[in-house]
Amino acid sequence: MRTGLVIAVLAAMWMSLLPGRALAQEQVWIQIEARPTLSAAEDRARAYAGRLNDVAGYRLQSGWYAIALGPYGPDEAAAALSRLRALGDVPNDSFIADGSRYRDAFWPQGQLGQRATTDPLRALEQRGAGIPGEAPVAPVLTVTPPAPPPADETPAQARASERALDRPARERLQEAMQWFGHYTAAIDGAFGPGTRRAMSAYQTAQGDEVTGILTSAQRARLLADWQADLSTLGMAPVVSAETGIALDMPLGMVRFDRLEPPFAHYEGDGARKALLISQEGSPAGLAGLYEIMQTLEVIPREGARSRGERSFEIRGANAEIASYTYAALEDGAIKGFTLVWPLADARLMERAAQMMRSSFTAREGIVLDPAAGDPEAEQRIDLLSGLEIRQPLRAVSGFFITAAGDVLTTDTALRACGRVTIGDEIEADIRLADAGLGLAVLSPRERVAPMSVARFRDGEARLQSEIAVSGYSYAGLLGAPTLSFGTVADLRGLQGEAELNRLAVEVAPGDAGGPVLDTRGDVLGLLLPRPEAGSRVLPGDVHFATDAAAIAGWLGEAGVEIALGDAGPSLPPERLAMLAGNLTVLVSCWE
Repeated sequence: MRTGLVIAVLAAMWMSLLPGRALAQEQVWIQIEARPTLSAAEDRARAYAGRLNDVAGYRLQSGWYAIALGPYGPDEAAAALSRLRALGDVPNDSFIADGSRYRDAFWPQGQLGQRATTDPLRALEQRGAGIPGEAPVAPVLTVTPPAPPPADETPAQARASERALDRPARERLQEAMQWFGHYTAAIDGAFGPGTRRAMSAYQTAQGDEVTGILTSAQRARLLADWQADLSTLGMAPVVSAETGIALDMPLGMVRFDRLEPPFAHYEGDGARKALLISQEGSPAGLAGLYEIMQTLEVIPREGARSRGERSFEIRGANAEIASYTYAALEDGAIKGFTLVWPLADARLMERAAQMMRSSFTAREGIVLDPAAGDPEAEQRIDLLSGLEIRQPLRAVSGFFITAAGDVLTTDTALRACGRVTIGDEIEADIRLADAGLGLAVLSPRERVAPMSVARFRDGEARLQSEIAVSGYSYAGLLGAPTLSFGTVADLRGLQGEAELNRLAVEVAPGDAGGPVLDTRGDVLGLLLPRPEAGSRVLPGDVHFATDAAAIAGWLGEAGVEIALGDAGPSLPPERLAMLAGNLTVLVSCWE
């Protein structure tokens, strides 16, 4: 960022190029903050009013809300701004505004333009303000001057005023056009064809006459809009001693909140959030972090991903939020950051993410202490260091039926799913479905090598024979399927359905879709979801399964080859549990 002195020079030069315009204005304000919501702005205005005089609040053209001090005369405002900054009473990015962008007043109740009666310098003196041993700070405008009234400069006049700009001023114009996406070449202060095209693009975007030469008014407006963006973001250097990270951050949008290793959390209004990532690591740890980050709610699934041996980047966007994540492995430490924002902030926050990335520095030998943070912080299985882990709409069970990884499950759980996964990660397509039988076959989109494939019982089950239902009873919370033991109560449904077996077994909703196994490990059927409660409520241990014969007939008609069991001996419980664990999978339905 260039110094306020350079901006002051630009301001003076701009004024000198507008004949007949007086340097002094009747009244100006010291703008100290801007907030996106009225409630947030009122809270900040109330806080400032408790210790400063002349606090005012106005709605901006952009829809944001500005908190300001004033109005004052230009000279007294400039002197007050210098003193207030020196005392730390206002943010360092506070600036003098002419009020042309201010609309309705919201703090205090009054009319825009009402003159304050308090002399800001006198108020500071009465408080004993001042820094011992330092001379008074000369008043300097620290931002681009306010946009002048529309000027009727001809292209020749605009080019003449342009020639008076020094190199820093010309570079700042290029930087401003780059900020708004019009200029992509090097910042060199040379107004060649690329700069002229950028000027034309800016004029087109503003609805101005397209000449490729910015008038004095257009240059001032461009710089003022750029400064307003920077002020809103509040980009400032942050040196995090705990994480060993230094970078520029949008402190106008987020503020430090807490440590929950491996993250330092910075929170803002609504969906605005930033994370600093710091932990010891290895290539395997970096790969693991890459996968874990994508399970978080704050990182949308949609978006570009790139991962190398030593670093990765994740861009995410959905209908509500967008995010950018960068992390790298260096000297045995993994460090990086995530920035999250609502789509309404897209233009500004994308620029902030770029500035964070370009300024990012990792300090060697420092990582966030795993024991740091609040020991009383909430802990849940669906939280990762204070961040929500993305959860499916529902989860049931299924089991492998082919060596290619095809999975048989219940079709009920797959209705109205945006996507379906085998486990939490393997994307799958619905290959076959039959609502009458309550069955569906999923085919994975990537190669899967099952450890076991179902063998279907060749022949009818025996009444009162022992069975075991394998399933993810608790929707994957345990990380492995459980076995629930029971018996075959009937070879028909309650209405005489030949394709159903009635079971006497206690199971959970997540077990639906899982295999019903006999003592040899052969599949007797597929557990169906419990019927929805109606006028009749079934006993808790009454459940139904589509039997193996109906499944085999349906799959055979579809051309799916399955394996049949043999008349082998019964398996001991530990062998049966191992077989079921290798066979059964979690099936997840996502938005």
